[in-house]
Amino acid sequence: MSTYESLSLVPRSEAGQVAKDFKSDQEVRWCPGCGDYAVLAAVQSFLPELGLKRENFVFVSGIGCSSRFPYYLNTYGMHSIHGRAPAIATGLAASRRDLSVWVITGDGDALSIGGNHLIHALRRNVNLRILLFNNRIYGLTKGQYSPTSERGKITKSTPAGSLDNPFNPVSLALGAEATFVARTLDSDRKHLTGVLRAAAAHPGTALVEIYQNCNIFNDGAFDALKNRATAEEALIRLEHGRPVRFGADLGQGVLRDTVTGELTTVTVTADNESALLVHDAHAASPATAFALSRLADPNTLQHTPIGVFRDVQRPVYDAAMGDQLDAAVQRQGEGDLAALLTGADSWTVNTPL
Repeated sequence: MSTYESLSLVPRSEAGQVAKDFKSDQEVRWCPGCGDYAVLAAVQSFLPELGLKRENFVFVSGIGCSSRFPYYLNTYGMHSIHGRAPAIATGLAASRRDLSVWVITGDGDALSIGGNHLIHALRRNVNLRILLFNNRIYGLTKGQYSPTSERGKITKSTPAGSLDNPFNPVSLALGAEATFVARTLDSDRKHLTGVLRAAAAHPGTALVEIYQNCNIFNDGAFDALKNRATAEEALIRLEHGRPVRFGADLGQGVLRDTVTGELTTVTVTADNESALLVHDAHAASPATAFALSRLADPNTLQHTPIGVFRDVQRPVYDAAMGDQLDAAVQRQGEGDLAALLTGADSWTVNTPL
């Protein structure tokens, strides 16, 4: 297979793999009750559906609790450097288009030290799937506030309450012109798997934010979205091509204010039902998706949308790079590395007196 040949799928029956084939022999070592277990189980069960052999998968992680992920998958993988997983994965995806490259990261790893690498991977549209585990806390280093912790958060590093305004990862990704952006929950296996399927099918960078519970240092952070008594009113499930409705008997909805242009939540009536916002994940502009991402209250999580916010087509970086290299070879033949290193440019360096 050529270095720049695109990823080729084989029928699942030919790959002959099931979920247990993707489980490594390593003991899974997260705190009992951690949400990472649910995500790992979902990924291991989902990977056989893609019709790829295990040797065609690579999982690259940074630093953090979630970054132990590659140890537990019977695929190729790398536990890399704090915040640098998108950069390492970019090099791999660009040079080996026969691989399905996944990035496993957390809210601290991706949005603090790794923020710059993340946004540039998104804007370049490299062929990556980035799973961002968001538990709104630093878990591995024992409970400091993170870039997604709510303002006023009491932690070991903010005993008087955090003064920072939190990042909204979905808003950030949309602002970076990401071509696929989604959000899901660790405890909703059906929804999580559905979002993963959509991300895997997307050509280019797909970012999936996963709300993940840290039951040791931030237990219950997403209870409003998981408790049956409150989730119905708090969650807004986005479905492409359908009006955005939520709540008991779908009695609540989202519409655009005709004066301000902003999105608001309303009680659905016969008068406003026809004006409800219809979700368009394939809209060329990210403006409405961004507005949807801002609906959630960062403290109460009321009106939190989940699902695919944006799924659009744009040239893929690694494919475009391969095309450039192929065109250069056709024009000039194979390159000469020695000639490149000893090129025509030269400098005279004066010897100090």
